[in-house]
Amino acid sequence: MRPFQLTSRILLAVLCVFPAFLKAAPAEKPNIVFILADDLGYGDIGCFGQRKIRTPHLDQLAAEGTRLTQHYSGALVCAPSRCVLMTGKHLGHAEIRGNRQANLSFPEFKEGQHPISAETPTLPGSLRAAGYETAAIGKWGLGPVGSSGDPNKKGFDLFFGYNCQAIAHSFYPASLWRNDQRISINPKAIPGHLRKPEGEVRMEDYIGQTYTPDLMVKEAVDFIDRQADRADRKPFFLYLAFIEPHVAMHPPVKDVEEYPADWDPQPYRGECGYLPHPRPRAAYAAMVSGLDRHVGRVMAALEEKGFGKNTLVIFTSDNGATHEGKPGSPFHIGGADPAFFNSNGGLKGYKGSVYEGGLRVPTLVRFPGRIPAGNSQAAPGYFADWFPTLCAAAGVPTPENLDGENLWPILSSDSPASTRRPMLWVYPEYGGQVALRIGDYKVLRRNLNRKKNPGPWEVYHLTEDREETNNLAATKPDLIRQAIEILRKESSPNTLFPLAIPDSL
Repeated sequence: MRPFQLTSRILLAVLCVFPAFLKAAPAEKPNIVFILADDLGYGDIGCFGQRKIRTPHLDQLAAEGTRLTQHYSGALVCAPSRCVLMTGKHLGHAEIRGNRQANLSFPEFKEGQHPISAETPTLPGSLRAAGYETAAIGKWGLGPVGSSGDPNKKGFDLFFGYNCQAIAHSFYPASLWRNDQRISINPKAIPGHLRKPEGEVRMEDYIGQTYTPDLMVKEAVDFIDRQADRADRKPFFLYLAFIEPHVAMHPPVKDVEEYPADWDPQPYRGECGYLPHPRPRAAYAAMVSGLDRHVGRVMAALEEKGFGKNTLVIFTSDNGATHEGKPGSPFHIGGADPAFFNSNGGLKGYKGSVYEGGLRVPTLVRFPGRIPAGNSQAAPGYFADWFPTLCAAAGVPTPENLDGENLWPILSSDSPASTRRPMLWVYPEYGGQVALRIGDYKVLRRNLNRKKNPGPWEVYHLTEDREETNNLAATKPDLIRQAIEILRKESSPNTLFPLAIPDSL
C-alpha cells in the first residue's frame, strides 16, 4: 500500500471515531456549595425586602442568580428540617420529625440529637459515591459522633462544627468536633442561657475568646483551597450550616456598634430564654450581617481559586424567624424582635408554625451560564426536592422512592413549572400540626394533640392571600377531604414522633 493511501485511511478512521469520542467524553461535574442559615426569616435579607439590615453579599448573590420566592423548608424547626434536606423524604416519611435528644433512646451519648439510621440514603452519600469530595461545616443535629447518624457515616469526608444543636446555642462553646475528635476552642466557655433580672446588662460579659463562626468560615475557605491544590482534583460538595441568626445573641461588640444605638430603648434580660443583651435589635442585625459576610468570604474564595463558573451555590434557611416569647413580653425567644425588622416579610407565623412565616424561606441559587441571573422563580418547592435536584445537576444517579421532585429543569431553563405533587408537613411538636400545599392552596390543622377541641381545618389560597387571613375551609370540604386522603396515604407510622392523622372534617 502506498504511503499516501495508508495516511488517508488512518485519517479517515480518526475522523470517523472522533465525533463518537466527543460524544462519549464526560462533562465536568459541577461543584456544589449549599449554605444553610439558622432561623433566618423570609424577609431578613435585602433581596427579600429587608430595609434595616445590610446584606450586600447576599443581594449580590441574588443579582447573579435566581430568587426562589415560594420555596419552603423541610420542617418547622432544626433537626427534622435538616433530615428532610439530607434524605429527600418529607415529614410524613422522615425518620426525624422533631428535636429529640439522642440520650432519650441511647443513654451512652451525652450530646446530640436522635440519629438517622445506618441504612438511610443521604444526599452527600450519593454524591460521594459518584466521586465527590464532601464536607459538612457548621451545625449537624442528626446523630452524635459514633452513632449511626455520625456525619462521617452519612456521606461526609470531613465534618467540622457542632454535632449537637443544644451546644450550638452558644457561639463560645468549650469545644467543637473535627470528625471524631473533640477540639478545645475556649478555655472558659460562655453558656447559651443566663438571666440578668437586675443591674447593668453588658455585652462584654457574654463574649468569649474564640467566636465559632470565624472558625467555620476559615474551615470552609481552607477546604476550598485544598480542593484547588489537589493533584487529583475532584468535584466537591460543601455543606455550610451556619448558626446565625439562631439565638443566643452574642455577636462581636464591633459588629453590634455598626447599627444605631437608638434602636434599643430597653435591654433584654433573658426573660424569654437564652442570653441577655443590652442592644438586642442591633445584636440581631449584627448576626444577620455577620452571616452575610460569611457568604461573601466563601464566594470570594471560590472566585480566587477559579471555581466560580463551575460551582452551583444554594442559600436558604432551615425554617422561619424565631418564634414568640412569653405573653406580655416585647421580645421573641432569645430577645429577637422580628416585628421590628419585618423578619417574616409580612407572612403569618414564625418558627414552629405551619403558617407561611414558619415554613417559607428566602432561597437563592447561582450557577453562571446555567441559571438565569437577576431572576425570580415562583415555582413552589421545598427541602425534599434538593436531593433529586442536585443529583440531576451533577449527573449523579438518584435513589428511588424519594419524596422530592427534580427542580433542575425549572432552575436551569426558567421554564414554567408543571403541576407538582402536593408538599406536606407532619409535625408532632408545638401542639401537633399538619399542612399541605396543593397547587395554590394551603390546607392545615393545628393543636392536634389536644384531647378535646383540636384546632379546626384551615384553607388558604396563597396566590390571592399570601398572608393567610381568609380561611376558606367552610367552602372547600372536597379539598380538605383530598388533604386527609393524601396525609393518611403519605404518613408512615413513627413511634418516636407519633402524630395521629385527622380523619374527619
